Amino acid sequence: MASVGIRDVYKSFGTTEILHGVSIDIADGEFVTLVGPSGCGKSTLLRMIAGLEGISRGEIAIGERVVNRVAPKERDIAMVFQNYALYPHMTVGENMAFSLMLKNAPKSEIDARVARAAEILGLVPLLERYPRQLSGGQRQRVAMGRAIVRDPQVFLFDEPLSNLDAKLRVAMRAEIKELHQRLRTTTIYVTHDQIEAMTMADKIVVMHDGIVEQIGRPLELYDRPDNLFVASFIGSPAMNFLHGAMAGEGPLAFQGKGGVSLALNGAAGAPRGTPVVLGARPEHLRLSDDGFPVEIVVVEPTGSELQIIGRTPGGEEIVANFRERHAFEPGQTVRLAADPDHIHLFNGETGKRLAA
Repeated sequence: MASVGIRDVYKSFGTTEILHGVSIDIADGEFVTLVGPSGCGKSTLLRMIAGLEGISRGEIAIGERVVNRVAPKERDIAMVFQNYALYPHMTVGENMAFSLMLKNAPKSEIDARVARAAEILGLVPLLERYPRQLSGGQRQRVAMGRAIVRDPQVFLFDEPLSNLDAKLRVAMRAEIKELHQRLRTTTIYVTHDQIEAMTMADKIVVMHDGIVEQIGRPLELYDRPDNLFVASFIGSPAMNFLHGAMAGEGPLAFQGKGGVSLALNGAAGAPRGTPVVLGARPEHLRLSDDGFPVEIVVVEPTGSELQIIGRTPGGEEIVANFRERHAFEPGQTVRLAADPDHIHLFNGETGKRLAA
């Protein structure tokens, strides 16, 4: 196993700069997820770690060795791709053994490593089957097994669950996390799915437009996002945002569009009149006679929760989740208040977090 150091890395394709000075420290044995929307540069960064893309500027180190000019096969990494890339004419066992065969490893070592990986992943009964005889989840496990047999210093996963259905993705998330807990190999996992990132990672790196917006543990990012982008990206349903300004003659309060007003606890880090964006997660809204009016547009029962989508008098969309079962109807107006202890405030011009 080894740590991975990404230091002030840039990547350009011609005159187009894709990554803008990315720096990330990944500890030995850590599970780190790179998450962000399509085009943010996360897969490009992963391919640079693997050696499949060159580095325009900066430095990438695996362990104590800088690998900028080291060939991919010499980096001691194993990569699992979005498509399984299995050889259709080879059995499961042959697919898993192929990289060791290319290295001319002894047959006894190959058999032992394949048997160990197959045992870990529950593939022992499938070793003689061909990829066409496997389900999507089984094929993904074979791709993971092919990586495990190499016994690398670092595992790289490039959106490996994108081709699976929703139920199978949940099961495979648990399998990959359990695998990491057993092997404790440094793992870098790329996804655009923030639920995958939240449930699997020790540490999340949120990327946007080629820069790192925030690095932290999953609940740190959820509870204290650094800016509006992280606040909007982490969490499902997404955080609600109301635009307005600091107000109040006595205690500070938020004054939004259409007369929406919310009391604030403690210092807000901005003087009265400052344009701000107030954030509140759907689970932190509650019914209150003293709340602001919201016209219900859609009611979505999910079983464990009841979700409503509505609009404020200022025309801003609001999503609220309730554990209780209410008889809400579209067109109905309810009054909502936000839990003052879970309100987020952001500078209306820069998008940066304010104390609240």
